[in-house]
Amino acid sequence: MNTPNNKRRKETQDKISKVFISLLQTKEITEISVTDICKLAKINRSTFYVNYLDIYDLADKIGQKLEQDVLFLYQEERETNHNSNNFLKLFKHIKDNQIFYKTYFKLNMDQNFIIKDYDYHLSKRLYDDKYIDYHMEFFKAGLNAIIKKWLDNGCRESPEEINDILVKEYQNKNNISTI
Repeated sequence: MNTPNNKRRKETQDKISKVFISLLQTKEITEISVTDICKLAKINRSTFYVNYLDIYDLADKIGQKLEQDVLFLYQEERETNHNSNNFLKLFKHIKDNQIFYKTYFKLNMDQNFIIKDYDYHLSKRLYDDKYIDYHMEFFKAGLNAIIKKWLDNGCRESPEEINDILVKEYQNKNNISTI
């Protein structure tokens, strides 16, 4: 394996990703061209195409990288099959990587995200194990809405404050009366 070339390729991919993400903050994906990226990254078009099929492939790879980073945050829990329901790790990661999450949501990648490691023990206790697929969609949409709002506000609140908001919503779950 040619380590220097692998390092150079990774550096080039990082440069391309940074330029693309930067452009996405002011443009829609349909307004960004490979030429735009190449000019700003100071690379040849052929270099772009060695690494990516097109702009959409680049966007997909950025989304996949972010999802892998999030999965890594909870790797120990997945390995031990224990769900701590600790969203504070996620909120800290979001605060530290705001631009990537803004990009993730701007590209609507959250629509493709599937909750794979769901806490069925908690759902059985709180929801009598009924309508879990509806609960998961409701939870995902609510969590995404909180994250998007927080990002739109520039993450002014601390990760701990956002975590408290989420926890309080679920603490009050059993106190909700019908309308």
